[in-house]
Amino acid sequence: MGWFLGIGIAGLVVLALGLLFDGVLEGLFDGLGGLDGLLSLPVVAGFVSMLGFTGAIVSGTTDLGTVPATAAGVAAGVVAGWLTWKFSQSLLHGGTSVTPRGDDLIGGAGTVVTAIPADGYGEVLAYLAGQPVKLAAKSSVALPRGSRVWVEAALSATSVAVRPVED
Repeated sequence: MGWFLGIGIAGLVVLALGLLFDGVLEGLFDGLGGLDGLLSLPVVAGFVSMLGFTGAIVSGTTDLGTVPATAAGVAAGVVAGWLTWKFSQSLLHGGTSVTPRGDDLIGGAGTVVTAIPADGYGEVLAYLAGQPVKLAAKSSVALPRGSRVWVEAALSATSVAVRPVED
């Protein structure tokens, strides 16, 4: 049982080294095409730790012996290593949403919060990616506070051209 605990602790040490020296094993085994990510330090650490700790549990709680404890540890280690690899792949290749831009406001509805004089600026509350955004707004006609408007153009990052909604 002591050997298994030592192996489990060694896996935790490998994990700590993986945090300090990220990407070292990937660089060493870069030429082995299909093993990309499978020999990363987190995957190796997950395998070794699970092998050791599972072996210690089986050895300590049953009278099966070293070979069955090692077999159970290897099986659990393979599962832990595979899950670590899949989780890291999903984190690396998950992607992100496209960042919203001012042009995404065009065609959206808004509400005047500060009256807009004819050929002057006021303020509107519009929604960009579901979030309320208060912007300077210009209109060719005067619009009182509370008017509903459509965004016609994004003049800058903080201002838009609007027109009234016709009911």
